[in-house]
Amino acid sequence: MHLLSARRRLLPLLVVFLTGCNTVVMNPSGDIAAQQGHLIYVSTMLMLLIIVPVIALTFLFAWRYRKSNTAARYEPDWDHSTKLELVIWGAPLLIIIALGLLTWISTHLLDPYRPLHRLDANRPIPADTKPLLVQVVALDWKWLFIYPEQGIATVNELVTPVDVPIRFKITASTVMNSFYIPALAGQIYAMPGMETTLNAVINKPGEYEGFSANYSGAGFSHMRFKYHGVSNEDFGNWVQKTKADGGSLDRANYMTLEKPSEREPVRRYATVAGDLFDAIVNRCVAPGSVCMKDMMAADSKRIGSGKTEAQAQAQAKAQMQAGDHPKDAVASDAHHGAPISESSPAHTHIHKE
Repeated sequence: MHLLSARRRLLPLLVVFLTGCNTVVMNPSGDIAAQQGHLIYVSTMLMLLIIVPVIALTFLFAWRYRKSNTAARYEPDWDHSTKLELVIWGAPLLIIIALGLLTWISTHLLDPYRPLHRLDANRPIPADTKPLLVQVVALDWKWLFIYPEQGIATVNELVTPVDVPIRFKITASTVMNSFYIPALAGQIYAMPGMETTLNAVINKPGEYEGFSANYSGAGFSHMRFKYHGVSNEDFGNWVQKTKADGGSLDRANYMTLEKPSEREPVRRYATVAGDLFDAIVNRCVAPGSVCMKDMMAADSKRIGSGKTEAQAQAQAKAQMQAGDHPKDAVASDAHHGAPISESSPAHTHIHKE
């Protein structure tokens, strides 16, 4: 009796706690996230069409055919009913077909690489609208946001205007992470040496939570940032303030920033190297390193020309001994179709013997 009484007292308290839960996934502020939330809702309702009747019938059968109910019909030799089989197999099959069709359509409409065609359910994107480009780099354990068109960058702070399409270009410095802002859109992976894309739009001004949804090491739990949806005017003011008060993010400063750290405060950079993001993706930020795209181009041409690895390295060594700059050697070697570098785990460097 005491245990039952305690449970009854705890039930209202549990309800109070649940009302404080953050239901941003089902009540987001961005159109893409809203469509994803709707997909979750419709899929759940379709599945409940089977789950609820099955649970209800389980209790009904248990009550109707209980031992004490002598009025229930007893048919020990019954083994088949065509109508019942049609219901048992037909209803789930129809729901699976509906779920499959819904998933197929939504997979294409909500493809993160697909350019947006609307601001929300009632407003298409004007024909002359240009998406805001934001380059995202997952570092250990912080987020770097580069605005190439504005020429600025931030750490652990993302600001975009409301009702403006955003095109995120996403990569990582060392290990795989997952870029996720529940109020804006679904998560998408950030991987070193690769570039992923996410198209999204925020429809309501406010401050939202962003974080990594993929474990990436000791500082993972603190790899969070604030996302601000603001008006166009406020965004312009923020850009000007960042340009006036921020520092400079060149390759040397980036290599310092790239070192693992936790609980990093917000940083702003008034200027950023124009080719920094491309160098991060191709893993050639360090001085003297060869970009992956140049290596792959050189390897492709070497294989096409039939030149051996030894011949390619001998040619590269001769060029460097003749006084060619390493980057010039890369360009010359790519022209002749041969690789000239050795690889290290983090970056690829040219070693002169």
